[in-house]
Amino acid sequence: MMAGTATRERAAETKAAPVDQDVLIVGAGISGIGMAVHLQQYSPDRSFALVERRANLGGTWDLFRYPGIRSDSDMHTLGFVFEPWKHEKTIADGPAILEYLNRIVDERHIRERIRFDRKVVGADWDSAAARWTVTLEDNAGGTSTTTARWLYLGAGYYDYDEPFDASFTGREDFQGQIIHPQFWPENLDYTGKRVVVIGSGATAVTIVPSMADKAAHVTMLQRTPTWYFIRPAKDALANFLRKVLPEKLAYKITRFKNVKLQDIGFRRARKAREGQDFLTGKIKDALGERYDEKAFTPPYNPWDQRLCLVPDADFFNAMKADKASIVTDHIERFDASGIQLKSGQHLDADIIVTATGLKLAVAGKIPVRVDGALVDWSEHYYYKACMFSNVPNFSAVFGYLNASWTLRADIVAEYVCRVLNHMRATGTTVATPALADPAALTEENIFDFSSGYIQRSLHIMPKNADKLPWRLNQNYIQDRIDMKTGAIDDGVLAFGNARSLVSIPAELEAAE
Repeated sequence: MMAGTATRERAAETKAAPVDQDVLIVGAGISGIGMAVHLQQYSPDRSFALVERRANLGGTWDLFRYPGIRSDSDMHTLGFVFEPWKHEKTIADGPAILEYLNRIVDERHIRERIRFDRKVVGADWDSAAARWTVTLEDNAGGTSTTTARWLYLGAGYYDYDEPFDASFTGREDFQGQIIHPQFWPENLDYTGKRVVVIGSGATAVTIVPSMADKAAHVTMLQRTPTWYFIRPAKDALANFLRKVLPEKLAYKITRFKNVKLQDIGFRRARKAREGQDFLTGKIKDALGERYDEKAFTPPYNPWDQRLCLVPDADFFNAMKADKASIVTDHIERFDASGIQLKSGQHLDADIIVTATGLKLAVAGKIPVRVDGALVDWSEHYYYKACMFSNVPNFSAVFGYLNASWTLRADIVAEYVCRVLNHMRATGTTVATPALADPAALTEENIFDFSSGYIQRSLHIMPKNADKLPWRLNQNYIQDRIDMKTGAIDDGVLAFGNARSLVSIPAELEAAE
């Protein structure tokens, strides 16, 4: 600390500066739209606005345009708690999900609160004014600012600008097209083409059967196998209940049923031998004599990585029809006509799809500052799965790894509304998860998934302790109870008002 004077927070409370809106929501995808509706329902006295960097709402579902794009969770849990899913298919395609989101924002008059084509390029918290100043950039490069009491990030978890680059040798030698699913070209004609899809995750297993109808052949090239889970695209019980019960009641029952099944399935699969035998048996039933143990026996246990959903066994049906196949090998290099593998095999290709994964991003890559100091998220602990140690009036959504994203988005939105309502009732304007001594916590890596996109990004992720509330928990049922009924004023979340930042002579500070 420099000699002479030091700037520090005084307990003296001052009047909070006016703001353009009480809550600014960043992102108009599932997380942002969910928060907007929760504010309308639970905190109607709070003004809010949304900013969206794209020209359309939907986030992930507007960005990704590859063939067959669909949910990898059932829509009775990927759908919102407040809005029943009405379609017959519970495993829904991208356009159906977009229709669902657009209907919600129009019926609830949220669209007029969204500022499209506005990218957040900075967020600065001022303790003296108790408000955020958020800098926005439009498509023409022009900048503007807006202010808010609370900043809510629904910007997702991956880099919209840049996917993971696997850096394949010889890429420039390939004479065909190389496509990443995150930037799918419009009106791509792959009729009669030989397609190689690199990867074995959810994106690859969606693209392969979808392209197989028109392509000459689609080969999925995997370095290591993946665990697959086959389930019907339609939920027979859900569709029956919708016919005989009121819509909201039918949805509530189905959602409860699916949450329980997700939890049971996750726990069962984690019992390594039992989970492996169950999943392998289903694949054997689907493929019959075409089952290849090498292609379907991963070197890890189920749910060490997220299971890949295969609705109506479409991926395996494409293989049985000789329209698709799997090759398990390592890439030596790309060449003019395809891919040379380390085994000596060559895969001829007209189109190569690099479904090699996402690149994670924390807080939407937005530079966030608190009283001028840049926040390094890897030095802050999660609080209640949505806030962060010593960062005031700020929350973000990071969905479950072992369940539907929206389950977390719903309970986080409701919890933040509870915090806002507590602040209104107590006449406070600032809520900060106070952590005086981070060294007192025992750090634990809760991202115990071996998925590449998780492991590559651990160094940028916020910290997790071994106990609540300082962790991003992975148990929805427990979280739901805690977030809905747990005390808001828990002795950790500190409430106050604007605090003036004053200069204190160093000798007085030392005397204190």
